[in-house]
Amino acid sequence: MAEEKLMVKREGDFHYPIYFEEDFSCLAQAVRDEGFEGRKLCIVTDTHVGPLYAQAVQYALSEVSDNIIMFTFPAGEPSKNLDTVGDLYQTLVEHEMNRKDLLVALGGGVVGDLTGFAAATYMRGIDFIQVPTTLLAQVDSSVGGKTGVDFQQYKNMVGAFHQPRLVYMNMATLKTLPELEFACGMGEILKTGLICDADFFRFVCTNQKVIQAMDMGMLSAMIRRCCAIKAGVVERDPKEQGERALLNLGHTIGHAVEKLMDFRMLHGQCVGAGLIAAARISTERGLLTPEEYEEIRKGCQSYSLPLSVEGLNPEEVLAATKKDKKMEQGHIKFILMDGIGKSFIDRTVTDEELLIGITEICA
Repeated sequence: MAEEKLMVKREGDFHYPIYFEEDFSCLAQAVRDEGFEGRKLCIVTDTHVGPLYAQAVQYALSEVSDNIIMFTFPAGEPSKNLDTVGDLYQTLVEHEMNRKDLLVALGGGVVGDLTGFAAATYMRGIDFIQVPTTLLAQVDSSVGGKTGVDFQQYKNMVGAFHQPRLVYMNMATLKTLPELEFACGMGEILKTGLICDADFFRFVCTNQKVIQAMDMGMLSAMIRRCCAIKAGVVERDPKEQGERALLNLGHTIGHAVEKLMDFRMLHGQCVGAGLIAAARISTERGLLTPEEYEEIRKGCQSYSLPLSVEGLNPEEVLAATKKDKKMEQGHIKFILMDGIGKSFIDRTVTDEELLIGITEICA
């Protein structure tokens, strides 16, 4: 039984539903309900997801459009760049897509971020919807309107805030997800609990076996809770002027690791390592007890997230954090934890403290 949709809304700014379904059979009705029937559609996907779901999504959407085109790009972070966006623009121009038409992001975080950025910038803005097929995209990147691509291996350095018009989650897509991709999604889920909900963090850790056994009821409840938390933050701070920065817990060092590993590690893995580093810094400050620190490590480990990364030089990781887009006037907006489930923005973390956290995760 599919769950009731969740609304993300900010008065006078944006308003869109998140659907939690078990297949694609309700996708056409969702598009119809949002007023998009009869528009020309472009499904944007990658070479991993396309063969699995593009035909089913195209068939479902044929109920509401008789003009559907497909754009497929090579799967993986290396494709998340302006060259791929340029190829997508070219396709949209060749098929005479205009502002009244609709892009459909079918895939994981790379597909969603790239499609959203193209939608934000093509003809100064075109509508798009998210159809996330990975756990990470369902709990994080598909909700909130952050779009972007990498620039010279600097993560999401070029981007825009552009909210989707609806998010449609087919939970059954998780059944085809590789174990590594599932672990990456768990990195973002654990992060969400650490930010503001200790009970949720411990619930996820306690029910690890049931969750990893792909119990759909458990997965649906977990994903919905993450989306509800993120929706609340986005509604209050859509463009990251304050509270929304808390969602970057683990990301400053995580992004630096991701860059230095040349994207050979997936985003969720790097966030997991970043969570350990942030927890270590918080422990050094006396904000987390040693027991809480160990609880966080065990939680990450139970979902096969790396506790350390081989082959990194701590000084190089530190230098890479300085290129992070969250820098403000020479200071990093670093997210620390004041106990599990309580996080805050700190602009006073020193290089020495950063090195302690970085060294903790450098094997």
